[in-house]
Order: sequence, then structure tokens, then C-alpha cells
Amino acid sequence: MKIKLYILSLIFVTTDVFSQITVTENDVINIGDNIYEALDSVSGSTIQIGSAGANQTWDFSNLQQNEVNIIAHVDPISTAFGFMHPTSNICAKDDGENIYLKKSSTAIEIVGFDDQSLVNPILALPLPLTYPMQVATGPVLALSELESNAFLPDSLAPLISFGATHVIDSINIQVMIESTYEVDGYGDVIIPMGTFPALRLYVTASNTQSVSLYCRDTVLGIASGWYPAPQQLFPTDTETDYFYQWWSNDPNVKMGLVNIDVDEYGYNNGEIQFLTNNATSITQKDDLKVRIFPVPATYSLTIESEENIITNLTLRDNNGQLILEDKFNTRTSLSLDGFAKGIYYLTLRTDDRELTKKVVVE
Repeated sequence: MKIKLYILSLIFVTTDVFSQITVTENDVINIGDNIYEALDSVSGSTIQIGSAGANQTWDFSNLQQNEVNIIAHVDPISTAFGFMHPTSNICAKDDGENIYLKKSSTAIEIVGFDDQSLVNPILALPLPLTYPMQVATGPVLALSELESNAFLPDSLAPLISFGATHVIDSINIQVMIESTYEVDGYGDVIIPMGTFPALRLYVTASNTQSVSLYCRDTVLGIASGWYPAPQQLFPTDTETDYFYQWWSNDPNVKMGLVNIDVDEYGYNNGEIQFLTNNATSITQKDDLKVRIFPVPATYSLTIESEENIITNLTLRDNNGQLILEDKFNTRTSLSLDGFAKGIYYLTLRTDDRELTKKVVVE
């Protein structure tokens, strides 16, 4: 399970183009902002990161626009899962995914993704930003998912509990997040759309996944509890991302100018995201072409697609509770036998598109 941190796409603007940049909550993205982010997947590996420090010039003028992605920022209430994230005040719609954010005077935090609420918010960016600056956060428990044991043999229980338990009841998967942020330079950034004053931010973001098992003592009942899963079966896994970002105080710039993923030694990994005002090469993703009927529905609900592609389907009630999930290619019919009357939300998702529709059951 990997949490994709939205810090790759957050946006900053400041006020004085001739002085060192300071970024506050008043300078960041707002509802209604549509951002055009280009990707250079060809020449990126030849681009040099440049140096830290004051009065730098970072020249990325040779970046090539291979793809363009649109990131829309909307009111969470207008989205299918907004009611599941009551603390969010901005939702970023990025490549079919809803990323729910909370913006305040001290930070931008991630509170959830689609129908997944985080246990604790993840710090995306501390505020205000200035040079020099260092901030560290975590480890923070972001995800904790509990599942009934359906595949582990009970014979494993006495092995991990030194003979004290006898049955494996549940599995708990947890993800911890730890990040550091350092503003290590300022100067001018040159990209195909122009030259801008900017701060450079270096980010290290780690997520660690661990698994524990709830084992029951069926004899005395006193040793029941959570035990670490064997590392041979569920090794603790840590993934760390490193990247540089550049932010401008130009009033016409509302996104990080450049984002470069690097390895732990600071070498460019090859792909670079950068801001663009040229949308001519956008790969437009058409809406899913489906028919959903009858509406309102009583006994069954039919979904027909004009495309023969694998489509994942989920149906939730008005409280966000998952009712069913399935997948189909061109056509499927859902039995509504036993469904209570009311409002439901049907979400259809392919590899690159998503559609959510309200369904009324009478």
C-alpha cells in the first residue's frame, strides 16, 4: 500500500518579485484553480539539479512537453466522497483520484483519498515557507486497516505467541509516514514558459508498512492480543521518495514550477513535472460512455459500457458504507433485492477514468 503524497502538486505564490519569497496560506491554491502540469519523460534524465544557496539560476529551458495533466481544485462538498472528509476545505482532482486537503495558516495537510479517510492527517507542506527553513514531521499513523483472517493457518498463532495463543482472528495493516522539508536555496528558475523568481524545496518522504496479527487464547483467554507478524511472511517495508521542487511568487503562477524526483544521492530519476500554459498536447480523457438504467431503480440496476475495457464498480449508501463491489467489461446487472429505499452512489473506474453517479432506489 503506497500513499501517494500530494506534495508533488501543491501550489505557492508570494507578493514581492524582487525579494526573497515567503509563502503563507493566502498564497496557495483555492477552489476553482485548474492547473496544467506537463511531463518530460524523454530529456529529463539529462537535466541537472543545480546548486543550493542564495541567488541561484536553475535553467530548465530545454524541458520537452510530452504529456499534460489537468489538476482541478473543487469544493469537497461537490464530490462523491466529500461527506466522508468533513475537515477538508479543498479537493484536488488529479488523474481520476480525489485528494482531500485541509488548508490552514500553519500547514496544508492531506486528510484522505477518495473513500479512504486517514487515521491522522499527513503534512503536505508546512506554512509559511521561507529561506532558510527546515521542518521534520512524524512518524505519523496514516492508515490502519483491519481485516478478518481468511488465509493464515491457526497453527501460526502459537509460533508467534510462544505457545500462549491458539487461533488467528484478525490482521492489522498500518502505514506510518515520516517527512522532512528543507528550503535550501532561492534565485531564478527558467522553464519553457518563462523566467521566475523561486524558492527551492528539498523533500524526503517515507512510508513504512507493518502487519500485526490478533491471536486468541482459546483456553484461558488471558493471552489474547496483537502480535507482530513474522517478518518472513510480512516483512516491514519502507519506501522513501526524494524530490526537489521550485515555487514562484509570480502572481500568474499557481503551482510549483518544477518537480524532479531524485534518488537518495540526489541524482535525477528521469521524469520531470513542470508548469505549462500550453495545453495543446493534453491527452484528453473522455468521460466513460455508459448507460445506467432504470432510474429510479426498484429491482435491479443495469450498467452498459460502449467500451470493452475492465471497469471496476462500487456502490455505497448515503453514509458512505460500501454495499458491493464488482468488475465488468461491457455490461452488468446488479440485483437490488433487499436494498433499502434511498440514495446510493455508484462509482465506475478504469485505469485512467472515473465516473460517480447518484442512484435512487425506490
